Amino acid sequence: MKIDTLVLGFLDTNCYILTKNDKCIVIDPAAEYKKISAKLKGKELVGVLVTHHHPDHIGALKDIQKKAKVFDLKEGNHRIGPFHFEVIDTKGHTNDSKTYYFKKDNVMFTGDFLFKDTIGRTDLPTGDMREMKKSIEIIKKYPDCIIYPGHGESTTLNYEKENNIYF
Repeated sequence: MKIDTLVLGFLDTNCYILTKNDKCIVIDPAAEYKKISAKLKGKELVGVLVTHHHPDHIGALKDIQKKAKVFDLKEGNHRIGPFHFEVIDTKGHTNDSKTYYFKKDNVMFTGDFLFKDTIGRTDLPTGDMREMKKSIEIIKKYPDCIIYPGHGESTTLNYEKENNIYF
């Protein structure tokens, strides 16, 4: 699986385009739809996933949903086109925060739940530190993988287990 990262909008939100066999999924269509659309040229967009519904993560959602279905999936294993992944509820930053785990590709997309060396804020509406602690305990059980957060640089789960004070 090829992963392209676009840093978009006024809060430098990471938008991810996952590609397999000329089929794509977009995770967090943050803003600047024209930039997202340019990266999709010549590929079939088979779905859109959102880690949570804060405005900086869904700024281009209205435009992109004209091209592909936006999936709101329950916890568990799913398949969209050639993409197999697990949806993990990781409440804490918001009450709708989700993490997408692609086991075969050894990657996890965490939105604003987990960043390098820290976690997402819990003091915004629907944020909850108790829920965040539960979500951290769930994620700690997963094997090492590459973490692609909603903002900033990627990290690994083992790095966070060893260095993140919240872990």
